[in-house]
Amino acid sequence: MRRRMATAAIAVILAGMLAVSACSNKSTDSGSGESSGAANSGLTISPVTQINTEGQEQPAVAEANALNPAQPGGQTCAPATIATAGALTGADAALGINIKDGAQLAVDQHNKANPNCTITLKTFDTEGAPQKATQVAPQIVNDSSIVGLIGPAFSGETKATGGIFNQAGLVSVTASATNPTLTNNGWKTFFRGLANDDVQGPSVANYLTKKLGKKKVCVIKDDTDYGAGLASAVTAALGSNADADCSGDVKKGERDFSAVLSKVSAAQPDALFYAGYYSEAAPLAQQLKSADPNVVFVSGDGSNDPQFTAQAGDSAMGAYLSCPCGPAPSQFATQYKTAFNQAPGVYSVEAYDIASIMMKGIEAGNTTRPKLLQYISQYHGAGLARQYSWTPKGELSTSLIWMYQVK
Repeated sequence: MRRRMATAAIAVILAGMLAVSACSNKSTDSGSGESSGAANSGLTISPVTQINTEGQEQPAVAEANALNPAQPGGQTCAPATIATAGALTGADAALGINIKDGAQLAVDQHNKANPNCTITLKTFDTEGAPQKATQVAPQIVNDSSIVGLIGPAFSGETKATGGIFNQAGLVSVTASATNPTLTNNGWKTFFRGLANDDVQGPSVANYLTKKLGKKKVCVIKDDTDYGAGLASAVTAALGSNADADCSGDVKKGERDFSAVLSKVSAAQPDALFYAGYYSEAAPLAQQLKSADPNVVFVSGDGSNDPQFTAQAGDSAMGAYLSCPCGPAPSQFATQYKTAFNQAPGVYSVEAYDIASIMMKGIEAGNTTRPKLLQYISQYHGAGLARQYSWTPKGELSTSLIWMYQVK
């Protein structure tokens, strides 16, 4: 019976490949970060709840308590520069653009309220690729005006460049890189502005099994540092609920998932968890829907972007997406929409918070790299997304995860 089901599933997948390819080619990845496909489909990625590693619900931070970059400080300071580094072009550009725009909104609000303490934001495009990032990193560290960096965005490029920034004494706070091993490199300048995958993995796994009642889950990962770290954490936390017979690997840029989905169909799981980015998650979700419509699609923060719904279309309906990133509070969302003519995306709030913290430090006179590094290492305070303070390794002192669902 299972063999016949797998064969039938492959036939369905192959029959739908042309439609999948056409949809993928219609990606709105033009560098604008807009997701017109998502708007046309009427689908939204809606926050469900914030959870801890046991999958239990936790209260959110109140927007009114957050550090506000638009608050007039009255200080006079020498001109200073902070930077962002991440993908602004390429298949996953929307994620980097979300970060850039979140930081830009904070800088613009600060400068309007504090004309005697003007701060500049410089942006650097790494394309999300480690090789390109190693070419960009020297440009950043050799610019003496830059005293703080928001980024790098992806785990692979962070791994490749962390030593460069550490050697230069440039504080770098990522809004998005979640591979747990990044803080094990001995870097003194690296801080993570959200939970890592050792937090996200068990949180998602326990939510799936304890809250949603999923008893058999297939874990699929891409070939990035991010995908490997997240898949490992989810699989370990799922324990016996992770079916090793239907685990699988896909390559970045792959679009035909018939081979891995044949194993999924044979296993007849309750859910499929994908550790990777939206550019592959979208066609994977489409092909899963054709092969096994009753299997719930679940993914992490790399897929948690309107581009996922834009590219996957109706196949994304009902999918669960986790993220260490917080949803956009109402006032922030309105301000962001006014500034960029689109809704904030994943990591926009984190980038806004990190930029605000750095500018608060600059206002207080920490206008050199060593001083701003010390300020960040000792910081304690509330942002829009969460409370921010860091351990000596650069991890957040308290970390929680949000669950979202496509509706």
